Amino acid sequence: MTFNVAVIGLGYVGLPLAVELGKQFPTVGFDIDNERISALHKGSDVTLEISAEEISAAKQLRFTAKADEISAANIYIITVPTPIDNGNNPNLTPIKEATTVVANYLGKGDVVIYESTVYPGATEEVCVPILRQISGLTYNEEFFCGYSPERINPGDKTRSLTSIVKVTSGSTPDTAALVDQLYQSIISAGTYKVSSIKVAEASKVIENTQRDINIALMNELAHIFSRLGIDTEEVLEAAGTKWNFLPFRPGLVGGHCIGVDPYYLAHKAETLGYHPQLIAAGRRINDKMGSFVVSEVLKLMAKKRLSIVGANVLIMGLSFKENCPDLRNTRVIGMVEELESYNANVEVYDPWVNVDDLKNEQQLKVINQPTKGSYDAIIIAVSHDQFKALGVNAVRAFGKPNHVLYDIKYLFASNETDGRL
Repeated sequence: MTFNVAVIGLGYVGLPLAVELGKQFPTVGFDIDNERISALHKGSDVTLEISAEEISAAKQLRFTAKADEISAANIYIITVPTPIDNGNNPNLTPIKEATTVVANYLGKGDVVIYESTVYPGATEEVCVPILRQISGLTYNEEFFCGYSPERINPGDKTRSLTSIVKVTSGSTPDTAALVDQLYQSIISAGTYKVSSIKVAEASKVIENTQRDINIALMNELAHIFSRLGIDTEEVLEAAGTKWNFLPFRPGLVGGHCIGVDPYYLAHKAETLGYHPQLIAAGRRINDKMGSFVVSEVLKLMAKKRLSIVGANVLIMGLSFKENCPDLRNTRVIGMVEELESYNANVEVYDPWVNVDDLKNEQQLKVINQPTKGSYDAIIIAVSHDQFKALGVNAVRAFGKPNHVLYDIKYLFASNETDGRL
């Protein structure tokens, strides 16, 4: 097969993929966001994952918001988000809508590859029926499917798309070989072909479930060590001198994967009659860490005879992780809301975040630069390089003479702060 590719969804996952494919094959990058397409035509990526030079290097790539322009493709790759709803249940609406778009143009012999994270079985149980019904084609005779889970790490310039091993799969042995061949052509780190779509789906969802549970253990230890009056990081560094102690750290768990994927796996398990205990416990612990941080800050303020009512609080960092503007599922907003419930005045400073991206967070006060000598409490929530470069003295200069500095990310030594997670 001569590859003619359409990538559906041009976010953190889809755009890097489209760029790499567009260096080798005719590729259409489709997104329903007209503003996103206009910006990409100008070489501008608001996610800051891809440079204008990289876009320009993809000579066979074009962008569009018009669905009919994907009709010439014989390989469709769907990379849309798979979030959760307010009840922490899988929200498959984006992937269903993207599948519907593709189904309208699906032809005989075409292959639809999914990269979006889903629970094991979702591709063939949820998406294939949509493709079959709308196209009128027969699955595994007239059209085929593959699954190759995305492993993008936003903001990570070292582990880029091409340097991460790609898990691949297909609905038939020939399709699996074809999907693997496609990805081998762009992934320098190589591919890992598995026996079924369901195995590939499961491999992705447990990557982040494992990480979530390990961080939950660290967060639970942070609770215990706080009550013991000892520094968590010092304990972990000491334990880390043994070769098989894993280097996880406590923290706020947000983002598009780690705080979401365990709910997908738990949902599927429950439909099968198994109610996961450890996965659910990890999620409960991690979801409550913002409240724990606020309670720790309030205790430190009380020790310094500082009232939270009317206090000025600066939170440094809003994105869900360091050195990227990604706000998806950031846990900082929950901390802001809790602090404001005590009638504190909260300002957020994040040099990576575009204020225009916060239009749905009207109550959030995001500032361009903190004012020196203004804050009763300062919370370092994200370890951006800019904050490291400032140094502890410059950060403390934002505080009033009597203030609390709390460091979630171990940016500074324990003796330089009033408290650390």
